[in-house]
Amino acid sequence: MKINSIFYLALFFIQGICFAQVAQETAPPDYIKTITFKGDTDISVLPIIVLGDELQLEFDVLNGNEDDFYYSIEYFNYDWTPTTLMRSEYIDGFDKQRITAYDNSFNTYQIYSHYTFSVPNEQVRSLKVSGNYMIKVYDESEELMFSRKFMVNEGGANVGVSIKISRDVKFLNENQTVDITINSSSIQFNNPLERVKTVIVQNNNLNSAIKNIKPKYTMGQDLIYRYNKETTFGGGNEYHYFENKDIRTANSGVNFVDLHDLYNTYLYTNVPQRNAPYTYNPDINGNFVVNNIDATDPNIEADYAWVHFSLKLDQLPPNKSVHVYGNFNNYAVNESTKMLYNYEKGIYEVPMLLKQGFYNYKFVTLNDNGYVDENDISGNYYQTENDYKVIVYYRDLGGRYDKIIGIGEANSTNISN
Repeated sequence: MKINSIFYLALFFIQGICFAQVAQETAPPDYIKTITFKGDTDISVLPIIVLGDELQLEFDVLNGNEDDFYYSIEYFNYDWTPTTLMRSEYIDGFDKQRITAYDNSFNTYQIYSHYTFSVPNEQVRSLKVSGNYMIKVYDESEELMFSRKFMVNEGGANVGVSIKISRDVKFLNENQTVDITINSSSIQFNNPLERVKTVIVQNNNLNSAIKNIKPKYTMGQDLIYRYNKETTFGGGNEYHYFENKDIRTANSGVNFVDLHDLYNTYLYTNVPQRNAPYTYNPDINGNFVVNNIDATDPNIEADYAWVHFSLKLDQLPPNKSVHVYGNFNNYAVNESTKMLYNYEKGIYEVPMLLKQGFYNYKFVTLNDNGYVDENDISGNYYQTENDYKVIVYYRDLGGRYDKIIGIGEANSTNISN
């Protein structure tokens, strides 16, 4: 009897671990490109909307088949583990609907279909609660094509954010520290050490976010986060950029252009910056903008080009690889972003098929343990201009989900001691 009890107890814990797996975004196949959340700007945005507002997702399919795609919406806890909420508790209506709005490309060498859909819509009339969501897009065979996270904010808390030079003297010239103050006139924070959760995001990159930092202390109604190390990011460096909105000619960052079946955009070869003095270079912090200077609707008139990236760097050991990194591919690190070493030229290089426009990018390294070092090639500088967002979650006493009660923002151009 005792053995059976132990067995069932162990089975319970194993099942709990399995069911509490953290949800990861699924990267699309090669023929699906330019997945973009749109807001009130042409720049792809970190998908955070206010409860009741509209979210728009767009993507291109490069096979010319006008395929049918379907979407579903799932809800998660603050740490992206599955929720206990039923679908009817977070959606008013029905998801798992076909995406009906698409247009075919016009006057482009690369044929593609541009799909777009919004939430809420006729089927999903509203999202009922704030918090973490994920959109999953399937083909007609119900195979998952890709997934993307987004967040919904209901407000209620004020989130003050300030950027400080590192308090660790060893990294005084390299790091940036995020200080946070949270307060609310409408929410009584019960047990904030356990019920208030924060996520700190640098340059809209959820992959490198700092999660679940607890308040260091309280001052009246204020929750104060003022740490030496726990809320610190490497300052990194300004992003490289290129522009090919006129796809036929060399623009900023472009060495030359060649036309075969598609246009080929050859960028200037970059060099490592980690040991160079810091130089300010205006960027859009890893983001991208689709644009065609000759088009009235870049969504369907912007063409695709093979963009050739190259980096002058000595060959790395076998346990480390170099990748091209940016919001244009959701900061993914995979085989499509991996650079190969050209022994004749002494450079790393990789071609990537991208829609024409303005792009930020950087080079990162990946080791065998799966660790991505974002600043191994570019170096860290406290002067670097970075955007920061702080997402604040709160679970009520007896609550079954983590609602988002506030978003704070700051830029390191206002960095101080």
